[in-house]
Amino acid sequence: MFTRNSQLATAESRKHIELVLKVARMYYMQNLTQAQIASAVGYSRPTVSRLLQESRDEGIVHIDIGHVLERVMSLEDRLVQCFGLKFARVAPTSPTLAPAETVPEYAASLFSEQAREDSLITVSNGRAVAATVRQIPSRNWPKANVAQMVGALSPSNSMTDSPDICRMLANRLNCTFSPLHAPMIMSSAPIAEAMRKEPQIATSLALGGGADVAIEGVGAVVNDRLSPVFDNYVDAHMVRRMRDLGAVGTVCGHFIDASGTHVHTELCVRTISIDIERLKHIPLVIGVAWGREKIEAIRACLSGGYLSALVTDQHTAESLLAKKP
Repeated sequence: MFTRNSQLATAESRKHIELVLKVARMYYMQNLTQAQIASAVGYSRPTVSRLLQESRDEGIVHIDIGHVLERVMSLEDRLVQCFGLKFARVAPTSPTLAPAETVPEYAASLFSEQAREDSLITVSNGRAVAATVRQIPSRNWPKANVAQMVGALSPSNSMTDSPDICRMLANRLNCTFSPLHAPMIMSSAPIAEAMRKEPQIATSLALGGGADVAIEGVGAVVNDRLSPVFDNYVDAHMVRRMRDLGAVGTVCGHFIDASGTHVHTELCVRTISIDIERLKHIPLVIGVAWGREKIEAIRACLSGGYLSALVTDQHTAESLLAKKP
C-alpha cells in the first residue's frame, strides 16, 4: 500500500497508482464486473477487489449518494417540525425555471393527494392561487363543491379574481361552485355589515369557513406596498398606518403582525371574507407563497396557525428555517 507522501516518489508507486486508477475507471465508469476487470488486467478477482477498496481508502474514488430531492425533503421535514405543519412541499431551485413556474405545480400535487371527491373546497385570490389551480389535473368529482373565501376584486384590478379562480377549479373538478356575490372591500363599514347579513352572502361565507380544504396565498406588507389584490383600496399613507399598527402580512383579506395576531385596520370592517379565525379550524389550509419579500409574512402566517401546509421554493424554505428562533 502506498502512502500519500510517497505515492509519486518512485516509478513503482506511479505504476501502482496507474493500476488503481485503471481498475477504478473500469469498475465505476465503464460498469465492468470485477471478474471482467481481473481478466483484462491479468490479476485475480480478490486483487481487483483490494485495488477497488484501496481507491476508496486513499480518496482516489469519492462515492456520493444523493439526489436533488434529498435536500428539499430534509427542508420539508424541518418545516413540518419547526412550524407544526401537517405537510410541506419545497420546489428545488432550478437554473431555468422560476418559483412561479415550479411552486404551483407542487401545490397542485399536494391538493390532488389530499382532497377527496366529496370535499368542500375554498380558495382565495391572487397569482399564486390561480397558478396552482391551473396545475390541478382534471377530475370527475360531482359531489365536491368550491366556495369563495373572499369577495370579488375591483373590476379594474388585473389580478386573477376569486370568482374566476373558483369557477376554474370547479370546471377542472367537474363539481359545483358556490359564488360570493359581493366585493372584497365595501365602500363603508355599515354597508359591509349589512351585506354580511344578507342570507345569500352569509351562506356563502359559512360554506367557505366550513371547508375541508383551502388554497390560500400570502400577501406581504412591504414599505408602502401591499399585495396587488389591494390595488384601488389603499394608498401609501394608509399602508404606513397599517405598518405602524404592526401589520407585516395578509391572509384571506385580513392583516396580521409578526406574531400572527390579527391587526384590526380600517379595512377590516369593510372586508367581505371568512373570519380569519376560521382558517384555524379548516382541516387543511394549503399556503402557496415564495420570495424574499414574503418571508416575514409567511412566518407570521405560520406563527398564527393560519396555514396547516406550506408550499414554497428552496430559497424561501431555507430563509424561513435560518431565522427560526
